[in-house]
Amino acid sequence: MRMTVPEIEDKVDQMLAVLDRDMAHIRQCLDNLNELRSLVIKRDDEALQALLEKIRAEADAYIANELRRQTLRKELAAMLGCEIQQVTLSRLETELPADTRPRITQRKTQLKALALQLRKEHAATSLLLSECARFNSMLLKNIFNIGKMQTLAYNCCGKTTRHTDTGMMNLRF
Repeated sequence: MRMTVPEIEDKVDQMLAVLDRDMAHIRQCLDNLNELRSLVIKRDDEALQALLEKIRAEADAYIANELRRQTLRKELAAMLGCEIQQVTLSRLETELPADTRPRITQRKTQLKALALQLRKEHAATSLLLSECARFNSMLLKNIFNIGKMQTLAYNCCGKTTRHTDTGMMNLRF
């Protein structure tokens, strides 16, 4: 069932509004990742808990926008006579009149840039958290001498000595 161009353009306008909310959500996610890294470094547990609650609330609120986008894609698929998977911004660029294309192209470019930035920030946050976990694990193993690991130390003559009798640190130089 093919619709008229004004009806399709109305749905596209609604879709662009949804995409604007998506971009705002991605920007908020970027801010949250930056704040998360900062709070992990500062070791501020109360602020981390508050941030987690804020992120949960934002995720619940974002679900409505996601559902609206999927509904619009279904409606546009019916109007364009194609499958829902085929309703993409690139397809809309080719199907719609020339005066609508720049708005779609602009959103597509902005979304790509934000998604790339989000991937980078997510990778940086993941790396920080994995390094913190590795450091904490290593520290705990050394403090509690898990597995009876032997510490190898060098004296001033370059000879090695093993210290297996300490649970903490050896302050002998």
